[in-house]
This record gives sequence, structure tokens and C-alpha cells, in this order.
Amino acid sequence: MSMIRDLRAAVRPSRPPLRKDNGAYDATRDPSTPSAVVDCAVYRDGRRVETDCQLSPHEAMRQVRRDGGFVWIGLHEPSEAEFSGIASEFGLHPLAVEDAVQAHQRPKLERYDDSLFTVFKTIHYVEHDELTANSEIVETGEVMCFTGRDFFITVRHGGQGSLRALRHRLQDDPELLAKGPSAVLHSIADHVVDGYVAVADAVQDDIDEVETEVFTPGRGGKVSRGVDSARIYQLKREVLEFKRAVAPLLRPMQLLSERPMRLVDPDIQKYFRDVADHLVRVQEQVLGFDELLNSILQANLAQASVAQNEDMRKITSWAAIVAVPTMVCGVYGMNFDYMPETHWRFGYPVIMAITGVICLGIHRTLKRNGWL
Repeated sequence: MSMIRDLRAAVRPSRPPLRKDNGAYDATRDPSTPSAVVDCAVYRDGRRVETDCQLSPHEAMRQVRRDGGFVWIGLHEPSEAEFSGIASEFGLHPLAVEDAVQAHQRPKLERYDDSLFTVFKTIHYVEHDELTANSEIVETGEVMCFTGRDFFITVRHGGQGSLRALRHRLQDDPELLAKGPSAVLHSIADHVVDGYVAVADAVQDDIDEVETEVFTPGRGGKVSRGVDSARIYQLKREVLEFKRAVAPLLRPMQLLSERPMRLVDPDIQKYFRDVADHLVRVQEQVLGFDELLNSILQANLAQASVAQNEDMRKITSWAAIVAVPTMVCGVYGMNFDYMPETHWRFGYPVIMAITGVICLGIHRTLKRNGWL
């Protein structure tokens, strides 16, 4: 309870000018606005209300309450002190505020009295020239969304997943933006899921590459010795990270598309069905990736085992061949007075010939049976 009182009693701190998406500070913005705020704007009738200077969240909300419309505030990795003033201004639930500040949350949808709190995990594919045991395939970030009747707040964590381009694209579609904050929520959900689709296609290429290497025959059409299992395991770990972002989001998207909600425009709710359908397809892909990588890993280990068995058979075969002259030499190396053929003129070449014929016969037999 003390934390809740502190959040509600907190005063919006004075901070240096705002930083842009690239981390640089924008001297044109209001110094009284928290530095974590990337953008703050009022939208009325689907269009951005232009002002001479950057609005603070308090001023933007005051305009909305006076003239109508809604305010969209974007923040990047705010501290508790930076976010406390905004939370108090918009009456955000303390538990949701705590999740938004701390990050590392699983995708979810929580309904409070006057707002919806939605968590999305963003996925970014990391380009690489060659897949290694230490390759990072995907990078994750988070976007938390507070949806109210007349406000929309995004809290972004991680270096990827900037919403600047999305904001500009929405501003070019005033008819959609006129639907209010729920239209922004849908656009962000659609943006995140479209990112999943792109990443899934890129990961599919990596899996196809590994699969080709594993099942490509070795020299002379022999069984391949496989690839480094650590590469496959690393790829499987990255797919698991992908799965953690996709799977938990399915239930929130189904709720947004199926259950009527006060804060979601009925016309916008129809669009969430399309997002949910795309998400189901991505989830099926990711589950397929996991199963396929399990099969590839098992096949790779089996091929390595088969290759080791082939090596052992070759070693055993040559040991059997070498055993014949070893035995003959061992017998004739004994210091006996009476040994057959020891004083015969042709004894040595005959014994060597017999030894060679036996070794050649063993070699041909083993080769015919595939041991050599």
C-alpha cells in the first residue's frame, strides 16, 4: 500500500530535454517533460494537433479534456521516477506501472477499471554471415501499452522496435486514427505480429541451411559426419526465445477479437481477428521449427555415431589383417631347435606367400562385407 501511495503522490520530475529514438537529445522539446518521453501528441478527428512546441503529458491531457480527442505518449525505458508523474496524471494502476518500468514481462492482457494494459514482445532478426555456436539469431524487446478512453501510452524497452514509422503511417490514415486509442493498439499488435512473420521466414532459411548440411552425403556418397551439434542447439535456443514471445500472446489477441470491451471500438475489434489469425500461423511455424530441430539434432547425432562405427570397423578390420603376420612372426620368432621349414631353402618365401594370401583373402572378405 505504501508503494501505491508513493506512486499517486509523486510529482512529475524536472528533466533535461527529451532524447530522440537514437539517444540524442532534442533541444526543441519542453525541458519540464521527462527525458524518457520520445513523443507526446494530441489527436483529434484522426489528425495530429500541431503545436509550436512539444507538449508535456499534463498539457496534452488538459487539451484533450477541454477539446476532445486523445493523447498518445511514447516512452523509452523510463525510470520509476520518470514514469510516476505520468502514472499519477492518467490514473494508471500501480501493478501495471510496476510491470511497465521493470520490463521482462511475458505477453499478456490485463483489464483495469479505466484502462487496458497490454504487453507485447518484439522480435528482431539478427543478420549474420555464418551460423555459429555463438550466433545470436533473434533479439527481443518489449512494448507495453496503456489504452484508455482518451489516452494511449506506450512504454518501449530494448534497442529494437521503434514505433516512429508506425506513428507516421497512422497519421497518414486519419479515418483509422479517428477510431481512437483502440486503433493504435490494433496497429501496434499488427506491427508486432508482422515482425514475427518476417523473423519466422528468416529463421526458416537458417534451419533449411543446417538441414541441408546435416543430410548432405559425405565424400564418395558415404554417410555424412554431421555438423557441429552446438550450432543446432544454439539455433534451438533462439527458436525457444521466439516461442516465448509468440505463444503467450495468442490468448490476449483472441480476447481482443472475440470479447466486447468498452475501450475497444467494435469496428476495430474485427481487425484483431486478422492479427490473431496471423499469430496462429506464426505459432504453428515456431512449433514446427522446434520439432524439426529436434529431428535434425537426433539425425546429426545418429550420423556421428554411424561415422564412429565405420571408423571402428575399419580399425578392427586392419587389426584382423595384421594379426595373421603377427601370429606367423610370433611363432617363427621362438628359439626352438626343431621348427618346420627353418632349414628349407624355400621355407621363408613360402611362409611369406602363405601369409600374404591369407591377409589378401581376409581383406577381400571384409571389403565385400562393407567393413573396408
